[in-house]
Amino acid sequence: MLDQNIGDNELTAYDRDHFFHPSTHMGMHARGESPNRIIAGGKGATIVDSTGKESLDAFAGLYCVNVGYGRTEIADAIAEQAHKLAYYHSYAGNGSEASIRLSKMIIDRAPANMSRVYFGLSGSDANETNIKLIWYYNNVLGRPEKKKIISRWRGYHGSGIMTGSLTGLELFHNAFDLPRAPILHTEAPYYYRRADLSMSEEQFSQHCADKLEEMILAEGPDTVAAFIGEPVLGTGGIVPPPAGYWQKIQAVLKKYDVLLVADEVVTGFGRLGSMFGSDHYGIEADLITIAKGLTSAYLPLSGTIVSDKVWQVLVQGSDSLGVIGHGWTYSAHPLCAAAGIANLELIDKLDLVKNAGETGTYLRAALNDALAGNPIVGEIRGEGLLAAVEFVADRDDRVFFDPALKVGPQIAAALFERGVIGRGMPQGDILGFAPPFCLTQEEADRVAAATKSAVEAVAAKL
Repeated sequence: MLDQNIGDNELTAYDRDHFFHPSTHMGMHARGESPNRIIAGGKGATIVDSTGKESLDAFAGLYCVNVGYGRTEIADAIAEQAHKLAYYHSYAGNGSEASIRLSKMIIDRAPANMSRVYFGLSGSDANETNIKLIWYYNNVLGRPEKKKIISRWRGYHGSGIMTGSLTGLELFHNAFDLPRAPILHTEAPYYYRRADLSMSEEQFSQHCADKLEEMILAEGPDTVAAFIGEPVLGTGGIVPPPAGYWQKIQAVLKKYDVLLVADEVVTGFGRLGSMFGSDHYGIEADLITIAKGLTSAYLPLSGTIVSDKVWQVLVQGSDSLGVIGHGWTYSAHPLCAAAGIANLELIDKLDLVKNAGETGTYLRAALNDALAGNPIVGEIRGEGLLAAVEFVADRDDRVFFDPALKVGPQIAAALFERGVIGRGMPQGDILGFAPPFCLTQEEADRVAAATKSAVEAVAAKL
C-alpha cells in the first residue's frame, strides 16, 4: 500500500519509473532529463504544485477547466451523487436522474435542430460514436458506398485509431500507421498561412470551399458521407475561421448531401462568448461533439448531440434492425452527469459565458498592446477566450522559423518561469491561451505582461 506520507523525491521516482505520460518524450522523462511537476491543488485560474509554486493557468488544463479550479459546488454534487447512486449502466432504457436531467439541460442550450444526447467519457470516444452513427445512418438509408469522411489538415478530433485518423496533425500520425481509410483531409482554414497572400479572407474561404468540392467530386459524391470540423481550429493553432468560411462550406455540403459534424469539444458551453460555436458562426450541424466544457473536467464526460434529422433515421434503423449495437460501460455515468449539472448551473449563475466573451476581448487587446512592434510576432488572433500568438523569423516577408529552433516551446517555457502557463502548439511556433472563464482583467494583464517578457527574453537569444 502506498505510504500517505510519501515525499516529493519518492513520488518523482515512482513517476519516472511507472507512469506512462501522454504527449511526453518518453526517454527523456524516464531518464530524468526533462522536468516533472506534481500538481497539488488550485483555485480560480491558479494552480499550485507540490513545491508550493503557484502558476496562473492560462490554458485551463487542456482548454477544459472552464469554471476554474476549486469549485466546491461541483465537488459537493459529485459526493452527494456518490452517496445516493455511484453507478448504474444506461443500457436497455436504464438511466439515472442525473443523466436524464443533464440531457435536458444540454438540449435546452444546444442549437435549435438538436434532439438527443449520447454520452461517453472523452472527445475521442464521442467522435468514434459519430463515425459509427454516420456509417449506420447511410446503411439504413440504403447507401452502403457513402462512407468517406472528410476532415481538415490541422484539425484535432481525438487520438484513437479512427479519431486519430480524423485528426490532421503529424504528431498524432507519426509511426502509428495513420490516417486510415476512409478518412480524407482537405485544406485547413488557416488564413495567416495561405499560399496566395493576395487573397482576401472571403476569397480564401471560397478557395477552401472550392477545394472541398473538388475532393467530393473526385471521390464521387455517392461515396462521401460527412465532413467534420471544429468551429475554431484548436490544437492546430487556435485559428478562427476566415470571413464567410462556414457559410461557403455548408453550401457545398448541402449540394452533395454530406452530413456536417461540428466538433465543439473546445468551443461548447461558452468559450467563444456564445453557448455553442455552431450558433456563434451560423453552423447547422447534423452531429455535435461535446466534452471538456460539459463538466469543466471535474469528471470525464463527453457526448454526441444528435440532430432531429439524424435521429429520425436512427429510429428507422432500430425499427428494422433492432437494438443498436453501440455502447460504453460508463455511458451517462451518474457521477459524471452530476458534475455536468453542477457545472452548467455554475456557468449560468456566474454569467461565465458573458465573461468569457468580454475578458477574451480584453486579453487579446492586452496581448496586442504588450507585443506591438515585436519583430518576431507575426500574428495575434483569437475569438472569445481563445487566443494565440504566432512567431516568425521575418514578419514583413512572413518567413517562419526553422522548427529545430523550437522557438514556440522556448517561449512557453520562459512564460512558465514567469508564473503563467500557456501552451506551445504543434506544427508551428505558436503560443496558445485558453484560460478559465473566471479570468479577471487583472489576470489578463498579468498574462500579457509575462508573455511580453518571455518573448523578449527568447528573442534576445535568437
